[in-house]
Amino acid sequence: MALTPGTRLGVYEVTAKIGEGGMGQVWQATDTQLNRQVTLKVLPDAFADDPDRPARFTREGQILASADGARGSGRNIRRRNLSGRRELDV
Repeated sequence: MALTPGTRLGVYEVTAKIGEGGMGQVWQATDTQLNRQVTLKVLPDAFADDPDRPARFTREGQILASADGARGSGRNIRRRNLSGRRELDV
């Protein structure tokens, strides 16, 4: 499944690609239920079965969420792997 602007992932509508790196792709999206902007980080399928990758992914999200909370911006961080087999929230 390739993401492009307009792709729907549950309540999220992908709006723009922000970047790509070793852990996956980062996309801007709109939470259509809450009408707010979110960031989606999408892991490659190959990472879904590696127990270390989701743990690293979760730690990264927790760090970002705690830093974000300190700024008080209220930005939501949402991540899921491209296959949709695993979905992690912080």
